[in-house]
Amino acid sequence: MPEDDFGLWERELDPAPEEERSGGRGMVVVAGLTATGCTAMIALGEVPLGTAGLVLSSIILLLWRIGL
Repeated sequence: MPEDDFGLWERELDPAPEEERSGGRGMVVVAGLTATGCTAMIALGEVPLGTAGLVLSSIILLLWRIGL
């Protein structure tokens, strides 16, 4: 017996199961690696480049977090 349209529509609106959702763990890893890389650039004497990287990555992570 074919499934009714309401069942399909309802399933589309349900949130994805936990294993399909993109977790915050990836965001934390990306933020940590970016901060480490930019800190290394600052420590190696490339202060403007390291600072620009930290500012740019902060803006990107903020936009990622709010869902844009």
